[in-house]
Amino acid sequence: GHTTEILRLVGSLSSAYSPRHYVIADTDEMSANKINSFELDQANRDYNTMCTQYYIHRIPRSREVQQSWLSTVFTTLHSMWLSFPLVHRVKPDLVLCNGPGTCIPICISALLLGILGVKKVIIVYVESICRVETLSMSGKILFHLSDHFIVQWPTLKEKYPKSVYLGRIV
Repeated sequence: GHTTEILRLVGSLSSAYSPRHYVIADTDEMSANKINSFELDQANRDYNTMCTQYYIHRIPRSREVQQSWLSTVFTTLHSMWLSFPLVHRVKPDLVLCNGPGTCIPICISALLLGILGVKKVIIVYVESICRVETLSMSGKILFHLSDHFIVQWPTLKEKYPKSVYLGRIV
């Protein structure tokens, strides 16, 4: 899913992107386990990454499966309330995200840092490989807010000219 895709992307980044901060839903143990395994594997492969630090942060989900759209407004605001202090503390240079609803409050918080004059954060959104003809809900929102919007299918590039098509990258 989303975690596997983002870890494939992170695996191709240089060690300059360090420390890494992963943000997952507070109930998502599977992603935490995948991240820990990935980072251990990276450290075992390349001794230069032994010093690379990473952190896993947890925030509430913006939307649960089959949650009503009206109540999603409130859960997203709650998630935002907890995301902004995290983003303000970390002050990332780059937010790289790929679709789970958890990324929306993080990206909006990153935008707020720029609006408030604290720091300009580059937001890169990579639409999931499984999105061939239409954008995900997160994609529809972040298409307008991200600095770089990457799609993995030419049909999406045709529909969304502002996007960047790089082929299949995950």
